[in-house]
Amino acid sequence: MGSKNKLKRFKENETFDNVFQPKREDLVDAKFKLQGQWNSVVFKNDHPLILELGCGRGEYTIELAKKFPQKNFIGIDIKGARFWRGAKTAIDENLTNVAFLRTQIELVDFAFAENEVDEIWITFPDPQIKYKRTKHRMTNSEFLKRYKTVLKPDGIVNLKTDSEFMHGYTLGLLHGEGHDVLYANHNVYKQEGSPEEVTSIQTYYESQYLEHDKAITYIRFKIK
Repeated sequence: MGSKNKLKRFKENETFDNVFQPKREDLVDAKFKLQGQWNSVVFKNDHPLILELGCGRGEYTIELAKKFPQKNFIGIDIKGARFWRGAKTAIDENLTNVAFLRTQIELVDFAFAENEVDEIWITFPDPQIKYKRTKHRMTNSEFLKRYKTVLKPDGIVNLKTDSEFMHGYTLGLLHGEGHDVLYANHNVYKQEGSPEEVTSIQTYYESQYLEHDKAITYIRFKIK
């Protein structure tokens, strides 16, 4: 993507009512005005609140929002030029149950209040395979603690990935720390019983993985 195109998307994001771009200091140094208020202020209802972390282009966020109109969805990513596509699609298609937040994932507990979130989706995150990158894996112990803070007591986390390493690492961590693994599947398109929202929605890159017969894995769990 050219730099001019990026700048154009950044500018357009600023005009979108469904895009929120707080500065880091607004989250860390002060109480963020939408913390605990997402449903009442942004969506103006009390429907379940679902986050997609590292949403990229927002494809999964958009498709989930279409599939579940009685739920509210927020795609979160630090790269606003990417989720511009999802934000624009939501506006063009009048999807009022979708918003996008530009911030780092490690600040999620500053952007949302305790027990504010019903469910989290993590779709195709960078597996950060090198040991020294462990702290950046989106399912490591520290990230799980942050998710637990914002999730309701019965809140759910979904991990969908093409990385066997990420799947195995996460499954091992969950069992090792005593979290509640509700469902795990090493190949959702070839094994029966996969949740419909896992197999009926495919991102652009996921469809490419499938063309090369790469297994897509999935874990659904609760954080203890």
